[in-house]
Amino acid sequence: MRYPSLNVSGERRTDMTRTLETERLVLRPWREEDAEELYRNAQDPHIGPIAGWPPHTSVENSRDVIRDVLSAPETYAVVLKETDLPVGSVGLLFGEAANLAIADDEAEVGYWIGLPHWGRGLIPEAVREIERHAFEDLGLRALWCSCDDTNAQSKRVMEKCGFAYHHTEEDVPCELIGDVRTEHFTYLPKERWVR
Repeated sequence: MRYPSLNVSGERRTDMTRTLETERLVLRPWREEDAEELYRNAQDPHIGPIAGWPPHTSVENSRDVIRDVLSAPETYAVVLKETDLPVGSVGLLFGEAANLAIADDEAEVGYWIGLPHWGRGLIPEAVREIERHAFEDLGLRALWCSCDDTNAQSKRVMEKCGFAYHHTEEDVPCELIGDVRTEHFTYLPKERWVR
């Protein structure tokens, strides 16, 4: 299986058929036929707004999000092996797609999971696999992660996955929601992940 890598000109190449696997999960590219399950989880007002996006309004809205947002390189549907259904999303953001200025050999980790699946350790499991993939397969030097001041669940995921507090930014605009937030940024260098 080929993974994304940087070629000599610094451009990222991606195999859009890649899948990653953990004990309970398959991380694979989103498909348009996932729209109904995506809507089932993303319509909940407890999910999107804390992650910085509005609740989905219809299956068609979810299909558009799959086409326009979730089809980005290194963005994965978090699929339960026991049901073969997507229950959330995890991925890596590079360059200008990230929520902060990062180096070419760094990425920002983003994730969410549907409310019925909270408390089962599924997102930490997915994030740990994304960390492994980022450092071992992609050769990245460091990962960043951030969350809104009110997102206690995301803070716990970052702590469980080895991210350490780096800094806080006040009055960060959240364009999709139309508000401003206090964002906490965390950092995980490869050297600390290896330990």
